[in-house]
Amino acid sequence: MILSHLTDQPQFKSLKQHSCYKKFLSLLGAKWQKAIAFVYIQNNTLFVAVTHPGFKMELNYNKDILKSVLTQLSSFDKACTTLHAEKIVIFHSKYRSIVQNEAETSTVPYYHELASSDFPIKSQDEGLRAKFEETKTYIRSQLEAAQKQ
Repeated sequence: MILSHLTDQPQFKSLKQHSCYKKFLSLLGAKWQKAIAFVYIQNNTLFVAVTHPGFKMELNYNKDILKSVLTQLSSFDKACTTLHAEKIVIFHSKYRSIVQNEAETSTVPYYHELASSDFPIKSQDEGLRAKFEETKTYIRSQLEAAQKQ
């Protein structure tokens, strides 16, 4: 209740606009969310900063979509009714995207050997017994290597 009261104050108008800008960006596709560094509205003009000049060309062709998403957001969300833009200006910015890329994690799992080499071999076949013995020695070597580290 206190926060909503504070955001209704004129000096904190930019906080409400910032949340509306985030909602606007979340309504766009994932590719455009990564392409757009930031947005703001000034004098009924939506300024869109992109992270790469190639995105500028693509968004120039799709200005109508940006304008329609903005008008739909302002009509459906009561907090964002002040967002109106008659023109759209798209420019390249050196700043990074608002949507941060997550750090890539390695897909190679590093874990300790869970197997034990203490199992009986009940096979009568000598070839199969030899393979089981190889498996036992491999497990022992893995356990010894893990203990050394």
